[in-house]
Amino acid sequence: MSEDSQRNFRSVYYEKVGFRGVEEKKSLEILLKDDRLDIEKLCTFSQRFPLPSMYRILVWKVLLGILPQHQESHPMVMEYRREQYQDVYHALQVIHFISEATPKIEVFLYMYHLETGKLSQSQPYPMEPEDDIFLAIASTMEEMVDDDVDCYWLIRNFVNHFDSKFKDSKLQLHKAFEHYLNLEDSRLVAHLKVSSALEKLPYDLWFKKCFAGCLSASSLQRVWDKLVSGSCKILVFVAVEILLTYKLKVTALNNAESINKFLEKIPEDNTDPIVSKAIDLWHKHCGIPAHSI
Repeated sequence: MSEDSQRNFRSVYYEKVGFRGVEEKKSLEILLKDDRLDIEKLCTFSQRFPLPSMYRILVWKVLLGILPQHQESHPMVMEYRREQYQDVYHALQVIHFISEATPKIEVFLYMYHLETGKLSQSQPYPMEPEDDIFLAIASTMEEMVDDDVDCYWLIRNFVNHFDSKFKDSKLQLHKAFEHYLNLEDSRLVAHLKVSSALEKLPYDLWFKKCFAGCLSASSLQRVWDKLVSGSCKILVFVAVEILLTYKLKVTALNNAESINKFLEKIPEDNTDPIVSKAIDLWHKHCGIPAHSI
């Protein structure tokens, strides 16, 4: 039996007995043993498999540029990140901009604004549309990450990564959603058009907030694995799968307002299967990246 055949046999066996992901975890651990981490291989792994929870934060920090490729530098760099966080936090305290009562995600927003030169002295604090996006992502990231320093840097770099890397791609997500939904269920698209709902779906929630506040954090982190590692198209297939999953509910509604209201807050107990099916759809239409090792 060839090495690939043995691996495939073991993977099928592990999945049948409830150890799906055992070999994938071992593969990632091999990648993480290198002193100089291979960004391309880490991206490929993250595109193919969900990241094990014990390594997710480390991989995200490397892929988002918070930590360098050389692992020997990680302690020093994180110490620098921590000092920078404390300096910015302290500066906001000195100018009486924040207090112990300020919600943490708002603190993160003010820190981000101070760092980027956008901090306003106006009261009440003026909120721009992009600030609402930042706060939504921050709220979900806070559920995923325990350490405040890690959390701030991940929010900050996630937002910058999404805005810069996918600047052009984001404009096409709306059209791609309609295209793939039509391939999967043309009658559903027809119903949305007749109901005048297709143009009024919660696209900002889906494609700007990256489903923050729509899907549970535990489900969403598997979607963000794909975003962080280089694919924003995964958002399209999550939206498509939400519509396919709730087809009966959506087709029973006959106006844009009721359809939109339902889709903005779908039941949280069903988000894990939705994400799994969405990832399968994404692989079906876009292919599966080559092995990472």
